[in-house]
Amino acid sequence: MAELEGRRVFVTGGASGIGHLAAETFAREGAKVFVFDTDGEGAADLAGRIQAQGGQAGWAAGSVAEEDDLRAAFEHMDRDFGGIDILFNNAGLSDNKPTLEMTAEDWDRTMNVNLRGAFLCAHEAGRRMCAQGEGVIVNNASIWGLAAAPERLAYVVSKTGIVAMTRVLANEWAARGVRVNAVCPGFTNTPMIQNLVERGKLDPTNLTRRTPMGRMLHDPEIVDLVLFLASERASFITGQAIAVDGGWTSYAFLQDWLDAR
Repeated sequence: MAELEGRRVFVTGGASGIGHLAAETFAREGAKVFVFDTDGEGAADLAGRIQAQGGQAGWAAGSVAEEDDLRAAFEHMDRDFGGIDILFNNAGLSDNKPTLEMTAEDWDRTMNVNLRGAFLCAHEAGRRMCAQGEGVIVNNASIWGLAAAPERLAYVVSKTGIVAMTRVLANEWAARGVRVNAVCPGFTNTPMIQNLVERGKLDPTNLTRRTPMGRMLHDPEIVDLVLFLASERASFITGQAIAVDGGWTSYAFLQDWLDAR
C-alpha cells in the first residue's frame, strides 16, 4: 500500500499480539510507527527492531487508562514525527467471570482499559486530526461488541461501547476529514485467548465447531483489514464495525442446528 508510505501511526497495545503485528506491518509499508504499551521493554524492543530494519519508530510506556501517560506519549510522537495520521486503538484486556462473582474493582479495571482507554486515545488523536483536517482511527472492538455471552459482562459492555463510540465519532468528525471505523475480530490465537484456554474458560474445539469456516482467525487476517481501513482505498468507509470471524456472528448457533437435523 504505497499510500501508507510516510504516514504517522500510533499503535496502542503494540508490544504483543495483534498490535505488535500491526506495528510491524505498518512499518513494512513505510509508515512511521509509534508503539505504546504498558510493557515498555516490549515496546522499546519492537521500535528498535523496526529502526534496525531501516524504518522509523518511536515508543513510550504507559497505560491507555491514564490520561497523563497518553498525553505524554502523544506529545512524544508530536516531537518525533510532527503529528499523527492514523490511530490503531488496539489495547484491551479481558477478565471473564460470572457476574455475581464480579466486584466493582473487576468492572472498573476492564472498563478503564477497554472503554475509557479507547476514548482517551481517540480524544488525543481526534483533536489533532480534526485540527489538520484529515486522519483515520481504527478501533479494535470484538465480536463481543456485536453479540453477547454469559460471564463476560464487563468485556461485552466495554466492546459494545467501542462500537457505539465508533459510530458517534464517525458522524461527528466526518465533515472534518476524519474517518473512524472498528474491526471486530473473532477468536484469535493471541495471548489473551491462550490465557482463557489455560484457565478453562474457553474450549477451542467447541469454538471451531461453532464457526462456519471451522478455524480460528489468524492475526494477519485482522491486520490486513486494519491497514485497508487506514488507507485511502477505504476513503468512503466510516462508522462501520466489521466482523472478521469466519461467519461466527452470523451463524453462532450453526452447530446446534446441524446437530438437531
